[in-house]
Amino acid sequence: MELKPTKTLSGFIELLPAQQRCFDECAVRMQNVLKTAGFSHLDLPAIERAEVLTDKDNWDEIETQMFLFQKGDTKMGLRYDGTVGLSRYVAGHINDLAFPFRAYQFARNYRGERPQRGRYREFYQMDLDILGIDSLSENYDAEIVATLAAAYESVSEFIGPVNVRIGNRRFWNAMFAVLGLNDEQCRAAFVLIDKKDKMSDFYDGLVDTVGEDAANKINRVFSDGYQSFAGLSPELDDAIREIDDFMNLLNNMGVKNAQIDLGIMRGHAYYTGIVFEFFLDNFPELGAIGGGGRYEDLASKFSKTKIIGVGAAVGFSRLMVALMDDNRLNLDKFLRPVRAAVLVMGEPQVPYAMRILTALRGAGIVAVPYLDANKKFKNQIEFADKINADYSIIIGENERTDEKMTVKDMNSGNQQILDINETINLLKTV
Repeated sequence: MELKPTKTLSGFIELLPAQQRCFDECAVRMQNVLKTAGFSHLDLPAIERAEVLTDKDNWDEIETQMFLFQKGDTKMGLRYDGTVGLSRYVAGHINDLAFPFRAYQFARNYRGERPQRGRYREFYQMDLDILGIDSLSENYDAEIVATLAAAYESVSEFIGPVNVRIGNRRFWNAMFAVLGLNDEQCRAAFVLIDKKDKMSDFYDGLVDTVGEDAANKINRVFSDGYQSFAGLSPELDDAIREIDDFMNLLNNMGVKNAQIDLGIMRGHAYYTGIVFEFFLDNFPELGAIGGGGRYEDLASKFSKTKIIGVGAAVGFSRLMVALMDDNRLNLDKFLRPVRAAVLVMGEPQVPYAMRILTALRGAGIVAVPYLDANKKFKNQIEFADKINADYSIIIGENERTDEKMTVKDMNSGNQQILDINETINLLKTV
């Protein structure tokens, strides 16, 4: 029979055990920060109705971005991010939730785009949002940033320090109004500013789009700073004050690694106020590892109630896999997950060995048995070595009779005969 392939489909991720343990540890730490900040965990369906995922009727236009399929008369698709499901959920449970409502998701998402480095068809994303009805204080924008900064700090031993760059869409809307730009020019200028650091002809593009005078003023935002435009309009003054107040809040919340970068734009048709992106200090070439901002109408296609929110998303798989692929993560602490291998020398010793195993696990010690009890000692000790066990607990006839065990340090080779309490005390010693 012809063997089937073992390689995964392109764009899907499989990790080795040590990598997976590191991945899981970082995920747990970051989620614990969110739980401490009072965010409720939502585990929403991975499959939604196609009409929920998209407003388009022509599947040919969207099939490259989504995994869509049909069962009977129902068209469905796999979620591609957390926002759509959150919108549907909040609109559907609006009378059951207390607002401002804070929630996070840590879930697999699916996109049908062409796979490449850092872009996958299946990936974990962490989303966190704070939502309000009709209004939501800008103070929550600072809390989202501070909470996400704390989440990154919880895994800094693996990813290193991060910095966050703050932009503001209201500033640019007010600035473009002062400059007299029309809607088309505004959209084009947004795109250019968003790509500013990747363009060698940014200024020339601005001149072609908005004219020389407006291009010079936009350029001055980056050379002279946003505060130099105070006094040009009430709207611009409000935006400048919002930026200053926001940075003061971040400082009071302990976020010391934040800076203003009005080149941060994010979704042109989505965000309306503060926007932000996080970067790794040690690996800036990876680009933004998370970001978000304020949006003014989350669930308009599900509810007539206006739901305002501020949220952020972390491309968790993209971040972790990129660091693993480049060997930038130290996985040493995840290479030895097993504290003790319990080796059983003969079937008559199995019941006693299982008592020992149960006692070890009851004490919180990671213990793995080798239950092919009739295998030679050589095979069993090799197994203990292969799973990187710190100790081997050897149960033979004498050990069973005396209710003791031989405990072997797999690093030094030293052995000692101990009872269960002595063994537990030894193995729980760091």
